[in-house]
Amino acid sequence: MQITEMLAQVGGLKSMARELGMSEADAANGVDALMPAILGGLRKQAQGEKADGLTGLGGLLGKLGGGGLLDEVLAPAPTNVAPGNDVLGQIFGSKDVSRAVAQEASGTSGIDPALLRKMLPMVAMLVTGFMAKTASNDTSTAEAPAAGGLGGLLGGILGGKGASSGGGMGGLMAMLDADGDGNPLDDIMRKMGK
Repeated sequence: MQITEMLAQVGGLKSMARELGMSEADAANGVDALMPAILGGLRKQAQGEKADGLTGLGGLLGKLGGGGLLDEVLAPAPTNVAPGNDVLGQIFGSKDVSRAVAQEASGTSGIDPALLRKMLPMVAMLVTGFMAKTASNDTSTAEAPAAGGLGGLLGGILGGKGASSGGGMGGLMAMLDADGDGNPLDDIMRKMGK
């Protein structure tokens, strides 16, 4: 199952679409376009945390805010995106990279880059919060998919060349991953001259 579908199951797309005044279909399209860079950034950070990628990713998810990030986006009150911006700062390093990611995602999704910049911290919160909740089997807020879904997701993030996060995401990641190293984030950064 693709991570976008998992986020839809727990209500993340609906919450984000409502808050940003867009359709759920457009929210899903935006998430699909932003996801390769977010997953690439998480993989890079997790590998830097510890040689054992699974332990490194688990520690990173906790450090970034854990399952509470998902709860924040799902709550009926407006989302405080400051934790999402902290996640982006950790995985991208600068606002310039976040802007470049939104611009690149606009080219693949057709969604205005300004709207994608608003989505980016929320998507980062949804993904890291969902992964943290699924990894810890904490389903107090929403029913998480079976553990096999997380295994596939983690395999996609931590896998080697050509790894995908499932579903149609593999094709998008391959398209954005110009050098074929399994991480499109470095290619996006190279395009912006960093």
